[in-house]
Amino acid sequence: MPRIFDNVESKLQSALRKTLESAARADFCVGYFNLRGWRQLDDLVERFSGLDESRCRVLVGMQRLPQDELRAAQRIASSDEGIDNQTALRLRKLAAEEFREQLVLGVPTDADEAGLRRLSQQLKAGKVVVKLHLRFPLHAKLYLLYRTDYNNPITGFL
Repeated sequence: MPRIFDNVESKLQSALRKTLESAARADFCVGYFNLRGWRQLDDLVERFSGLDESRCRVLVGMQRLPQDELRAAQRIASSDEGIDNQTALRLRKLAAEEFREQLVLGVPTDADEAGLRRLSQQLKAGKVVVKLHLRFPLHAKLYLLYRTDYNNPITGFL
């Protein structure tokens, strides 16, 4: 039976953590990636080996600013060529700048700093793989958890 998480009475984080406890790997697709917020799940991802069958893949589909949306709407809509390398590089740099701004906003707590260090270690070990979706804005909240459960091998939260 589907459940609705309103984050008032029913918290997504609690259900996600509980399901992640028995997961062998995970795929997340999100509009934004809160670097400091990663510490809410990092202890459970730490168990992953970093191999393809045991890692957390995160696809970040950054949202465009309103002026970028207008420019995109004025381009030729029939182009299926995707984006060129120069545009992809520019968008990657913008995303890196947004991540940098996350780190300098506010005063980080000791827990924030420890969480960021764990994220850095998990990225280096291949336990977490983050990719940017640049072709078009993708504002998603999808969490897929792969488990060794005969009746429920994949649990999805969206």
